Amino acid sequence: MRKISTFNFITLDGYYKGINDDISWHKRGGGDDENEFSAKSAGSGNTLLFGRVTYQMMASWWPTPMAAQQMPEIAKGMNETEKIVFSKTLSNAAWNNTRIINDDLIEAVKKMKQEPGHDITILGSGSIIAQLAEHNLIDTYTIMLDPLAIGNGTSLFKGMKHQLDLELADTRTFRSGRMLLTYQAKK
Repeated sequence: MRKISTFNFITLDGYYKGINDDISWHKRGGGDDENEFSAKSAGSGNTLLFGRVTYQMMASWWPTPMAAQQMPEIAKGMNETEKIVFSKTLSNAAWNNTRIINDDLIEAVKKMKQEPGHDITILGSGSIIAQLAEHNLIDTYTIMLDPLAIGNGTSLFKGMKHQLDLELADTRTFRSGRMLLTYQAKK
């Protein structure tokens, strides 16, 4: 059975994006230890799963020469890995190794979990995370906690109707002051 994990960064006040979907508060390249972590994660071989908005943001950056110049290992991993984007409106995916699924999210993910293949990592895509969490389809939540508060924004679990119980599995502190928190879903 394939496992599903998430990776998101959030602020101390619990937002994964600010007003008007702003994520400029999360600065890339916090240090060598963070860059090493990002490169290792990008090369994990996991299939990446996105919603349309996150997919379009990622697809506008990672295939560019600038991304390859600034973060060569991460860009290589992002561009080579299999990507799935859930969208009812997107009809064309120019970023290589991308497949669009416009079926019911919950049923499609249940089916994917049963199929052979690499584990799946959701990047960004808060509305997808909230929907899948509501149905207990996510196994691991990895959160990069940025040491700042923005005062207003969107919660990672906005829209959930049920309590989500998690167990802390691991922590890591980076030299930048960011913390990586890994939680397992209680089943």
